[in-house]
Amino acid sequence: MIKSANLQNFLAKIKQAEKGHGLDLSIGEDLSLAVMNLISLEEHMFFNGNKTGKTKYFDLLNEIREMRKTFMKEIVKNPEAEMWCTSKHLLATSMRLFEVGTKYQTKGDSAKAHHYFNHAYRLYTLFWGLNLNLINPGQEVDITLDPAEKDTVIRSRNQGGLTGKLSQIIAKILDCCRE
Repeated sequence: MIKSANLQNFLAKIKQAEKGHGLDLSIGEDLSLAVMNLISLEEHMFFNGNKTGKTKYFDLLNEIREMRKTFMKEIVKNPEAEMWCTSKHLLATSMRLFEVGTKYQTKGDSAKAHHYFNHAYRLYTLFWGLNLNLINPGQEVDITLDPAEKDTVIRSRNQGGLTGKLSQIIAKILDCCRE
């Protein structure tokens, strides 16, 4: 169970790590997005190979897969049980739901687009929650934020359930725009 004091300790550890002591979440966030795109490239090479019958696409798939595995090792530090595959599928699903959302947005259906964007982001934050050991699968989680910090919470997201609460926390600690 994660309580406010534990959250504060976690955020303090993040701040300490960001000061050059081994963890830069802005790099991790960028790398996770690169991994998402590598997973998509693997899928495209699979379909290209099957649609054209050309095995060169399967060779490219393997090369891309090896690259993706190398980059995932930098993010997924403790791949116990099936956490490696779980992490990969959380990123892949997040990317696909994001793409579905952009297609609905292009069609002019903003409500459906936002629905898919919300779920994509919640899965993405679940990926980080698991890989930062912020949550433990199977345990009840009670995340509370310091009332003084509520002004910085992004209120447009559905904040219900574990992934909604986790989204609030991850939004505070992941910032790809930090240099």
